[in-house]
Amino acid sequence: MTEPRIFKMSFAKIYPLYQQKLAKKNRTTAELDQVITWLTGYDAPALQRQLEQQVTIKTFFAAAPRLNPNAHLITGVICGVRVEDIADPLMQQIRYLDKLVDELAKGKSMDQVLR
Repeated sequence: MTEPRIFKMSFAKIYPLYQQKLAKKNRTTAELDQVITWLTGYDAPALQRQLEQQVTIKTFFAAAPRLNPNAHLITGVICGVRVEDIADPLMQQIRYLDKLVDELAKGKSMDQVLR
């Protein structure tokens, strides 16, 4: 079975899409970065290096210092699928990030988003 196309996409190409989505809802890049660092354990300089190196999303999550131990508390539906039911660990991590960005865009407070 071939791996999903998103695994090979550059995280640097996905990041601006998150920024645009949040900017439309008056949310900031700093908030996006806070969500990413909370989920992955990257600090700001390491996140910037990942963007500059244009690593794939697969590499981005594989190199993440640590997935937040509360990531399992991220629940709900993204793209018609419950994130807690996704079997592939990488796809689940990608969808966790998508869900966090969606919650920010919907106006949830940072305290609610960062469980």
